[in-house]
Amino acid sequence: MIDPTFAALAVLTVFQIKHVICDFFLQTANQLQNKGRYGHPDGLIHAGIHALGSLPVFLILPTAIPVAALILAFEFFVHYHIDWLKNDLTRRYGWEIKDKQYWWAMGLDQFAHQLTYLAMTLMLVLLSR
Repeated sequence: MIDPTFAALAVLTVFQIKHVICDFFLQTANQLQNKGRYGHPDGLIHAGIHALGSLPVFLILPTAIPVAALILAFEFFVHYHIDWLKNDLTRRYGWEIKDKQYWWAMGLDQFAHQLTYLAMTLMLVLLSR
């Protein structure tokens, strides 16, 4: 059996790599533009890419398919709503890159994603025993 501490660190590392790839390298201009429109396909696609990008963690901690599906659905739902909220607020209040409120929103958005990964890691470690 894999050491739980090592497994948690390995899973968090995969989540970090996945996050930078999906949130910064793979995200399209359309996704950036439309994530603040609730239910828009571009925001849903972006959240789906994140969920699919998390699949490699199940190579580190093999998990029952229903549990894995639940964790991925959790990520999809939470990631979508974090992004939607940040984009909705910045659009509603007209915050731009030059405004400190924009950067507060961006920082809180990224922080919320990191808390999501911590919660997912905890679920994986506890449920893969």
